[in-house]
This record gives sequence, structure tokens and C-alpha cells, in this order.
Amino acid sequence: MQINTFTVLFFVLKSRLLRNGEAPVYVRITVNGSRCDMGISRSIDPDIWDPRKGKAKGNTRNVKEFNEYLEEYRSRIFQAKKSLESDFRPVTPESIKRKLLGIDEENFYFLVVFKDHNEKLKLLGDKEVAPATITRYETAYKHLAEYIKHQYKKDDCLFRDVNYNFIRNFEFYLKTERNCAHNTTVKYIVNIKKIIRIAMANGWIKQDPFKDIRYRYDDVDAVYLNDDDLTALATKEIEVPRIDQVRDVFLFCCFTGLAFSDVKALRKENIITGIDGKQWIQKRRTKTNVLSNIPLLDVPIRLLEKYANHDRVKTGKALLPVPSNQKMNAYLKEIADLCGINKTLTTHAARHTFATTVTLSNHVSMESVSKMLGHTSINMTRKYARIADKLISEDMQKLEGKYNFSKTCESAE
Repeated sequence: MQINTFTVLFFVLKSRLLRNGEAPVYVRITVNGSRCDMGISRSIDPDIWDPRKGKAKGNTRNVKEFNEYLEEYRSRIFQAKKSLESDFRPVTPESIKRKLLGIDEENFYFLVVFKDHNEKLKLLGDKEVAPATITRYETAYKHLAEYIKHQYKKDDCLFRDVNYNFIRNFEFYLKTERNCAHNTTVKYIVNIKKIIRIAMANGWIKQDPFKDIRYRYDDVDAVYLNDDDLTALATKEIEVPRIDQVRDVFLFCCFTGLAFSDVKALRKENIITGIDGKQWIQKRRTKTNVLSNIPLLDVPIRLLEKYANHDRVKTGKALLPVPSNQKMNAYLKEIADLCGINKTLTTHAARHTFATTVTLSNHVSMESVSKMLGHTSINMTRKYARIADKLISEDMQKLEGKYNFSKTCESAE
């Protein structure tokens, strides 16, 4: 392949700022008008970026080290190009990229591609990808790396070696060596399947190892509180402040349907005046970015008032003093014991309680519940919430006296 033009350009994505306010740095490789962009696992304050020179401005030690890294990366790109030319192989933006990633034209490595995928997710930031999604992919990568080490005594494996048995043995490894439940195992395998799709789309793998494999999630009877449990929880006198706060945060979620990540991110601007003139929560879900509109009942309103003068609330950093998810779940077990609730409570049980006991059992329509939960489909709500026995009983009582065939039902003599 004759090369007429070859350029290397570093640039930042100001439209995708990370949590720390920095912009991810990308490199654009152009060969004969064809180009590809790739992240370099670095970020920089956009205010000190010089787009004309393609490097950071300033003379501080950090800036100098950053610019040295860019030059080193540029050198690696030129070395990759030279290596391809020496081997008489096509020089394209994609072939240079694969060379940089350590992916041979014929030998494509699973973990190398998986790691590149995860780094791109992190560069997108939580504006486009939920933090929990990034964590799940990183955990799946870790399990896969440990499995390859355990099963094949290698640090990585080729895509061409991934087949039906590879997937089934990985499933067995997760359930036995890692002690993962079925649904957890399926989630990790779904993450792996995405990397396989990437490999197939690029032609790195010829046959889909999932062709004859189908996975289904088991139905799980998730924990939720009934009316008696809610009353016990809300009326229990708790003298230890930190435990009382956890109870209140959990109770707030029971009456709003907010997930832990959403209540933790709740701010003053999320409280609006709704169409009825009352207070509503308006917030995009952290997990799906779907907008939720939730009218506030008396209980959550009183809880917001209770913590209005809390130090964290007064600074505007939160609307409630929400601890970490780990601490919440630890204290909830203690709270369940204190309240005489014989159920294993977690933060997510509050969301199930809102769907089942607070709304559907009180004849709130499935459509309204789905909107408040921020679901993209009502089918998600049907799986999420189950109709309580109380509601079934009330519905059946409507039929009493409607069908009265007294003569037919009289006892035979």
C-alpha cells in the first residue's frame, strides 16, 4: 500500500468531561484520508489544552510529564507504522491501532480487546455510562482473566480458541470457584458476549461460540415490606443517630421508589412544583438516564423537613444524609432485627416496596408506577412488582354476589 499522507493528531473531547472536570485525550491517526480515533487513557484540564499544538500549555512538572507522554505515544505510533511496513503488511489506521494494542492481524487476544473496551467505557464517563455498568464490566474482566489463568495456565487467550466449551466451562467456573448465583453468572456472561460480538464484527472470530447457548434469568422473589412491616419500621424509636438516619433514608426510598444511587444523588433542584401545585421529585435515573416524575407523599416530605438543617444538606451537597451502600445494607440488617422484621433487607428492597405495597396494592395503575420508577417499558414493571395478596383479595371480593346460582348449587338429596 502506497502511503501518500500520514498524520497523527492529539485532541480532547470537551463534550465528555469526566467527573473531575478533565477532558479525555484522544489520538487521531490518518492514512491516505482514512482515519480512526482512539483513547490514550489520559485526561487533561481543557483550559490548559493547546488545540493548535496538540499538547498542554504551561511549564509545570505535571504539564511537562504529560507532554512527554504524548511524544512517547506519538513515537510508538510511528514505530508501529514502520513495523507494518517492514513486514510488508497493509498500513491503515486500524492496523496501526491493532499494533499499538498488541493485537496481531492473525492472533487477536481476548483480554486485550476486553481491556480496551473497558477503558473506552471509563472515558465516556457517567454522563453516558452508569458507574455500576463500568464496575460490572471490570469485574467480568477480572473473573475472565482468573478463569483463563485457572483453566489454561495463561495470561490471555486467542479469540480463535474461544468456543462452546470455553463458554460452558467459564459458566461452571463462576458457579463453583467463584460461588456466583445463576443470575449473577448470566450477567457476567452477557458482558463477555458483548466482547465476542465486537470480535465477530471485526472478523477476529469466525464462528459465534454462543450459537447453541441460551441463557435465561431465574425468577427471583425479591424482598419487599408489607403494610405491617412498613408500620413497624416507621414507628420504631431508634436512639442511635446513624442507625436512625439509615432507617429514614430507606423509608424515604420506600415512599418514592428511588434506587440507592438516585437518592444519594438527590439535590435541591430535583424538588419541583408539580402540575397539582404540590412537591414532586424530578430526576433522571442514574442507571438508565430516564426521567422520573414522582409526587411526594407526606412521609418523604416530613423526612426532608427533618434533615433540612443537617450539615450535608445545608451545604447543598445532598437532600438527605445518605451513607455508602455497604453501610446502608449492614445497618438495615440490624434495623430489621430491631423492628421484628424477619426479612433480609437491602437498599433495593425499598424500591420493591414502593412498587408493590405503596402503589400497586393501593390501586395505582401499572402505567403510573412504571413512569415513577423510570422504566422504559411497562414489561419491566410487571417483572419488578408483584401484586400482593391484599389486592387479589379485594379484587375477588368485587365478584361476591355477582354469580348466584342457588338452585344449581343446592345439595342433592
